[in-house]
Amino acid sequence: MFRFIHVADIHLDSPLRGLERYEGAPADEIRLGSRRALERLVEFALERRVDFVVIAGDVYDGTWPDHNTGLFFVKQMARLAEHSIPVIVISGNHDAESKMTKNLRLPENVQRLDHRRPETARFDRLSDLRVAVHGQSFAQPKVLDNLAADYPAAVPNYYNIGLLHTSLMGYEQHDPYAPCSLTDLQRLGYDYWALGHIHKREQLCIEPMICFSGNIQGRSIRETGAKGCQLVTVDESGQTTCEFVPLDVMRWEHCHVVISNPGDLDDWLQAFHDQVQILQKRHDGLPLALRVSFTGEGVANSHISGDWTHVANQVRAEGISATAGNCWIEKVVRQSRASSTIGAIENIDWQGGPWSEIVQVVNAGLDDPTIASSWIQSLADLRKKLPDELLRGDDGLPLDQPEWLRAIALELPAELARRLQSRGEL
Repeated sequence: MFRFIHVADIHLDSPLRGLERYEGAPADEIRLGSRRALERLVEFALERRVDFVVIAGDVYDGTWPDHNTGLFFVKQMARLAEHSIPVIVISGNHDAESKMTKNLRLPENVQRLDHRRPETARFDRLSDLRVAVHGQSFAQPKVLDNLAADYPAAVPNYYNIGLLHTSLMGYEQHDPYAPCSLTDLQRLGYDYWALGHIHKREQLCIEPMICFSGNIQGRSIRETGAKGCQLVTVDESGQTTCEFVPLDVMRWEHCHVVISNPGDLDDWLQAFHDQVQILQKRHDGLPLALRVSFTGEGVANSHISGDWTHVANQVRAEGISATAGNCWIEKVVRQSRASSTIGAIENIDWQGGPWSEIVQVVNAGLDDPTIASSWIQSLADLRKKLPDELLRGDDGLPLDQPEWLRAIALELPAELARRLQSRGEL
């Protein structure tokens, strides 16, 4: 039996995006998030005594402004070297060979695979385990060729791992680098594919195991939820199991606050207070960066208006109070619907016809995360047709995020009722 860690998209010292600085925000956790996450990775590797680590691209966010970023990475790899833990790494689009104007000699336990052709890692420890790790670094930031097409065949009687930084096919919201299909990967006969570039954790196939580990620290509101690495265990029979290990030190999340009655600002703040405490408990007390959305009939009917900056700062203050300073408000938005929609909804027969089907689909998606994932696949054609400016950036439509889709689905019946009512059909 042996264990290894699959990690990708560290983006060391990458700035977190979309945040304003204000008094009381957890600035240190945010500024140093990627470093702390990497330290936690190393500590976990030592604690669990893993046999080796594979990094599927984008260790860095680009060339360094100075050597401190590289020195920090060398220091962490040296900690693994003290325990004879090999590290096999490839470069991705952000730290491609041509993009890095600075470099440092890495400890002997680290091998960066060649950018000119696929290469198989060379470590005695891997040979002892009868493991072969194959991969290729990016020579240029924009690699449009199918790199996997030239990867070597599986080594007989070895456990073969493919290391690849890729968009695959079907992730059009990401830059289409080193595109390939699942069939391209499966035909090589490898046992595990450690993929990078897509910042969302996902298991694409079981036999062979093909996984995106996601990034290790969320950097904007488009990267919500827990981030970390995959601990991969291979038993004596060659069976592979994966365990997600969170490494992030702060988390991005959407905070949806439903306001049923107009009330005043104190009522809104209390509702937000309750919701943010639920989120903090769900995320084990980690510092949170939140986009707060006030929705519902009460929002449409409320007299709260005018200086929205004042409202946003009141929400920020409440977030600090509710979490003992462990909350950073990225943005506060209103999403209202017509007040008469409530009456329209009450008059709908939800027991049959298309309304019943809508409610069933929505409820199923809210209860079962795998159904929300299927929604993402059904939106693939739509993503292809939308312009880049609608999909990318901090305010882009996150059509690839199940939590966002479930939040939209929750409002769907009322939104349909409102639209039908406006057309005189209810």
